[in-house]
Amino acid sequence: MSVGLITALMVGTALALLVTGLPLAFILGAVGMGFALFLVGPQTLSMAVYSTWGLMNYFIFIAVPAFIFMGCILERAGIADDLFEMIHRWMGPVRGGLAMGVVLICVVFAAMSGVSGAATVTMGVIALPAMIKRGYDKVMATGSIQAGGALGFLIPPSVVMIIYGMIAKVSIGKLFMAGIFPGLLLAILFIVYIGIRCFFQPRVGPALPPEERATMREKLISTRAAILPIILIVVVLGTIALGICSPTEAAAIGAIGALVCAAVRRRLSFTVVKDALYRTFRVNGMVVWVALASISFSTVFDYFGATKLIETLLGSLALGPWGILILIQLSFFLLGCFLDDTAILFICMPIYIPIIVHQGFDPIWFGVLYVINMQMAYLTPPFGYNLFYMKGIVADLFSTRTISKEISMGDIYRSIIPFIALQALGLALVMIFPQIALWLPSKLFGG
Repeated sequence: MSVGLITALMVGTALALLVTGLPLAFILGAVGMGFALFLVGPQTLSMAVYSTWGLMNYFIFIAVPAFIFMGCILERAGIADDLFEMIHRWMGPVRGGLAMGVVLICVVFAAMSGVSGAATVTMGVIALPAMIKRGYDKVMATGSIQAGGALGFLIPPSVVMIIYGMIAKVSIGKLFMAGIFPGLLLAILFIVYIGIRCFFQPRVGPALPPEERATMREKLISTRAAILPIILIVVVLGTIALGICSPTEAAAIGAIGALVCAAVRRRLSFTVVKDALYRTFRVNGMVVWVALASISFSTVFDYFGATKLIETLLGSLALGPWGILILIQLSFFLLGCFLDDTAILFICMPIYIPIIVHQGFDPIWFGVLYVINMQMAYLTPPFGYNLFYMKGIVADLFSTRTISKEISMGDIYRSIIPFIALQALGLALVMIFPQIALWLPSKLFGG
């Protein structure tokens, strides 16, 4: 059987099974091992064993559950509630101020959790009822929450960046620092868009009425909510940037720091820790199973020569380095509509990274481009995770009469259109001006 036919059959079978709704880990693992057993024999099982064992032996992988646990503890400690109250008091008098504030809180939350879903779910529960109650357009409210939540991919500490660094064999610290300015750039684009639109269309994001506005004393008191998160972010990212700690050690510091923050706020209890551990196990278990299945699939894929075939095909297109880079970004966008970000990492990166390096591009910068693309994937139909997070939230809030407006799936889809366009603009800017991503790591780490 030819390499081309095997490649087409493996990819086609995986995509066909995705339509059935089976878990992604089962699909990728079954397709990879099934083709290996059918075409070669039982001896190919050793390939999967060695490849997955090698993945689990990476010390940096320990940082993933530690960062997830840190975010879960901070979420249960009520940090997000107090941050929203602070933003409500400071930015409420501004048109669109609550929506802009949600994006700012998501930036802070992203720097404390490392995952996208945490900020989306938390802000959906806290901020959406407040915005709907104060007359915000439901499309603007849901769109700002989903777009802000997606920043968790890019702003360090990012779980996706840790996994990418393991595959690409590049510095996790450099990746973290490379994500800061692009993440802030996207946040600024979101805030500017919200501010301009609400200025010209006040009904979309009205300012708080005078009787609900806080006094200066109340505003200053509310800023206490930002002290603990800022200290924790500076300690975790600062120790990495200064070379004091590795990302794994910084993750441990962050987990302990989150417990300290919860204790200071008198929210630390056995129930809080238990719930945070359960959620950490669930999220980390999903990541690990998808990673194991994906690496098994990609190992078999490479064994049959499919990787070399794709490299040859890309080289034969005579697109030039930038043409190949743009084509790869388009493939990320399309795959992100159907596959999990972890699966795309383990399937595509062993193929794409050698090509990118051969074309003279920086793998750190390429990693940032990938992560921005995955932010878009989390907002892109039909399988964007943030879309379904938001649908679940609004259904629960409407059923309990927490919000008075019913928000349909069509409203949620419409809400993310301008933000996807802004993410595409941010991606283009980082592609055209690589120093947006590379300047900070070059100053901190050299090279």
